[in-house]
Amino acid sequence: MIKQEKLLWSLVAAILVVLFLLSSTDLIIKEKKTDIYPVSIIISDTSDEYYTNFRKGVDKASEEYNVDVNLITLFEKGDAVQQMELLKREINDGASAVILAPAKPEECARLLDGMVLGSPVIVLGDVFPNDYVRGSISQNYEEEGKKLGKAIASENTTSLPVWIFTEGLDYGYNRQIYDGLSAVLKESGFSIGIYEKKEKETFRNTIEGTVYPDSNEAIIVAIDVESLDEAAGIITGSPVYKNYIAGLYGIGSTTRILTALDNGIIKGVVAIDQFDAGYTSIQKAVEVIHKKQEKEQIVLESYYVDKSNLRESRLEKLLYPID
Repeated sequence: MIKQEKLLWSLVAAILVVLFLLSSTDLIIKEKKTDIYPVSIIISDTSDEYYTNFRKGVDKASEEYNVDVNLITLFEKGDAVQQMELLKREINDGASAVILAPAKPEECARLLDGMVLGSPVIVLGDVFPNDYVRGSISQNYEEEGKKLGKAIASENTTSLPVWIFTEGLDYGYNRQIYDGLSAVLKESGFSIGIYEKKEKETFRNTIEGTVYPDSNEAIIVAIDVESLDEAAGIITGSPVYKNYIAGLYGIGSTTRILTALDNGIIKGVVAIDQFDAGYTSIQKAVEVIHKKQEKEQIVLESYYVDKSNLRESRLEKLLYPID
């Protein structure tokens, strides 16, 4: 009997060992495999300084959809050729999808037509007529320009000239914004001048020129976030400029820009929900990886924001998203 008990206990111990080994090697209890999707985001700038809220949306969606994000900046701002080289490199290195903020949309679209890609592309901007581009997260750029122009026309007299600051009309979708803005301003009776940033001090020299003898007041409109940020910084740096700049307006929003708006340096901006843009771009990237959607262009709504409505709850959530 003792011998039988020993054999029985030995058999039980052996079974327990076998069950332990089987369970530890997932042969009995299999853990559900989680798919991780590598997605690259290629922006048109040399830093992601102006993508803070966009990145918050990206990070939120990445957690929910199991996405491993690689955000890539350029060595030279606005270099469309380099963007396309990076796009191909990322796909060759295993990116399941690429989200592209085109530096120069027309040039990027032309270069993309000559490429063979193994993964889909989502464009942050107007959708390209290309089979590899499976969707876009866009804005109505011309309408944004018109919205800003109408605000300027309603708040200022046509005796004041309007100076338009930009990193370049061919950069991003600035030309579309300019077309909408200039059409409204000209129709309203304003005279306009365009100042593209050809040199480092272009904007500073223009603003400093307002304090020369016989100079008059002017309105400044910056049609891209980089130009708006720089112009606000210049005006903030010297109180005398506020006596000659009747109003600073622009496109885009960052915490620094919103602070300048709250402090009266900037009179008004047209902005979109950057958090939603980031979140939706990742969401759509995962959908096209699974081939779950037809090509589509999602157009985000834009809002005119000034000091009077900056703290409204609907806009505050949009402009100051929680991490």
